[in-house]
Amino acid sequence: MSVSPEVFLAMGRDILAQQSFSRLLGTELAALAPGQVELQLPLREDLLQQNGFAHGGVVSYLADNALTYAGGTAMQVPVVTSEFKINYVRPAVGERLIARAEAQAVSKTQAVCRCEVFAVKDGSEKLCALAQGTIVRLAQD
Repeated sequence: MSVSPEVFLAMGRDILAQQSFSRLLGTELAALAPGQVELQLPLREDLLQQNGFAHGGVVSYLADNALTYAGGTAMQVPVVTSEFKINYVRPAVGERLIARAEAQAVSKTQAVCRCEVFAVKDGSEKLCALAQGTIVRLAQD
């Protein structure tokens, strides 16, 4: 049974709304398709570190969540992050962060996904981080 893109996006937004930390930060699900996601996060002063750019933990959170959405929608089962690595390539300066992730290799038990995180300033996107992670099927004990 196929689900329309609008219904799929609405389901993804419902899941995001259940994540209290994501609500606290103000994360928005902008786009969702099987194996692909775009999360956005408006930057506020309380999400910045002492030098005025997004705290690395905020950038890392956004990448982790995007990787998990990409893997979970590709596998179409409940999932968690098993591991991920992030490279910060420049300070995240701007009004908003955008994380775009895509599943690269998918099996029944795991998905390896990649993510790019951009800082948006004055309408221009600049790459600020690259991440890769392994997303695994949630064990049903």
